[in-house]
Amino acid sequence: MAQIIDLGHSLPLDRPFTTAEAYDHGLGDRQLRRMVEHGWLRRPAHGVYVVGALEDSLELRCAVLRLVVPDDAFLCDHTAAWLHAGERALAPNDHLATPELACFRRAGRLKRSTVRSGERAVRDSDLVEVHGLVVTTPLRTALDLGRLPRSNDVRLHGMDTMLSLGDFEHGELLAGVDRFAGQRGVVALRALVRMADGGSESFGESALRLRWHEAGLPRPVTQLEVARDDGAAYRIDMGLAEERTGAEYDGEDFHSSPEQREHDLGRRSWLHQASWTIEVFRRRCVFGPEQDVQRRLRALHESITSNRRRHYL
Repeated sequence: MAQIIDLGHSLPLDRPFTTAEAYDHGLGDRQLRRMVEHGWLRRPAHGVYVVGALEDSLELRCAVLRLVVPDDAFLCDHTAAWLHAGERALAPNDHLATPELACFRRAGRLKRSTVRSGERAVRDSDLVEVHGLVVTTPLRTALDLGRLPRSNDVRLHGMDTMLSLGDFEHGELLAGVDRFAGQRGVVALRALVRMADGGSESFGESALRLRWHEAGLPRPVTQLEVARDDGAAYRIDMGLAEERTGAEYDGEDFHSSPEQREHDLGRRSWLHQASWTIEVFRRRCVFGPEQDVQRRLRALHESITSNRRRHYL
C-alpha cells in the first residue's frame, strides 16, 4: 500500500476505479500490470481495479460491476455466483486471470470482447436487484451453473455454493430442473442436482463428495458432528454416523500450518479411539495423475457393505 502512495498518484483507496481513471492519475498500462503482479492492485473485472488491501464485500463487488454493466442487462452464471458469494464461488485457478463477465439481455447481445453475452429467457422471479444491479437469483444461478459446459466438479461446486447461502432449499433446486428440458446442459444438471449439498465448504469438498457418490457410497451427511464426552463436538467433512465412517479433504489453506496439523492429528486420534474410520485426502489424492481417491473410497464401500452383511447374518 505504501508503495502505491509513494508513486505520487492519488489513486482511490476505498473504491474501485477504471482504467481511464488510472490514466487520468498518470498511470500507464505497464505500471498497472506491475501493480497487479505485486498484489498492490486487483483487477476483478476487465477495465476495473481495486487496491489490493481493500477487503472483499458484497458492496465492493457490486461497485466493481456497476462500472461495466449496462443498465439494460442482467448478470448470470459465474458472474452472478461471484456477486452473491465472492471468491468462494470460484473454481481453482479462476482467480489467476481476469474473468469475462456473463452479462445477458432478454433481447439483444452485448458486443464486447470481455463479455460473454447473448439473449436468455428468464422469468421475472429469476431476477433480483442487488445494490442497483440486476442479477439472477441464487436459485436460478445454481440451475444455470449446473448446465454450464465445465467439469462436473465445477458444476457441483457451483450448486453447492449457491445452496450454502440459505436462499432456497434443495427441493426447490430439484423442482427447477424440468423447466430446462431439452436445453443444453440439462443432462449434466439432472445427473448432479441430487448430489448438491449446501454443507460443502470448499471446491475440494465438493469434488471429494462427487467421488464419494461415484464410488457407490450412500449419501453422506456434510459437516457431520460427533459429540464428545465433554459436551463439545468434532465435525467431519462428510460421513455416515451409523457406520462411523467419514472422509475429509485437507486443503492447503486450512490444513498446512503446524498448529492446524496438530489440531487435525488430535481430532482424528480421538475419532479413531471412538471407532471411527476417517479417510483423509489432499489435493494430489483427488486431482491429477497420482490420485487414489476412487480406489480408497471403493475399498471403504466394500468394507461398509461387508460389515452390514455380517450384521444381518
